[in-house]
Amino acid sequence: MATSVYLSNPTVTINSVSLTDQCTSATINYVYEQLETTAFGDTARKYGGSTVTSLQNNSVEVELYQSYAGSETEATIYGLVGITTNIVIAPASGAASATNPTYTLTGAYLESHTPINASLGELSTITLTFAGGVLTKATS
Repeated sequence: MATSVYLSNPTVTINSVSLTDQCTSATINYVYEQLETTAFGDTARKYGGSTVTSLQNNSVEVELYQSYAGSETEATIYGLVGITTNIVIAPASGAASATNPTYTLTGAYLESHTPINASLGELSTITLTFAGGVLTKATS
């Protein structure tokens, strides 16, 4: 039987600062680059394999409400442009477990940030993409 997960209380921490109360969306992309291992005599293309390890090419995209208060969105994000940081995301608050895995992207690079993204009558939001880094999953 198929099940779906409703994330009602996820946690998002960027550079050791919880931005859970400002976050409206989080997407983790776990990627290993495709390496071709096709050789003479093969009748079809082959990729990867147990003896071939490629590089991770991970990313995290978050959408946050913009806030200029101390230790909120702008204070946390502005200084991260052009450097690497760590991001921790979990489906719910509480300890890591098999049903609440904690994902940590270590050494993620933030290329750009839009400090002001505002329209009349709307809440200001920003979308950030952190690229690269090593993704790990903790279940205990």
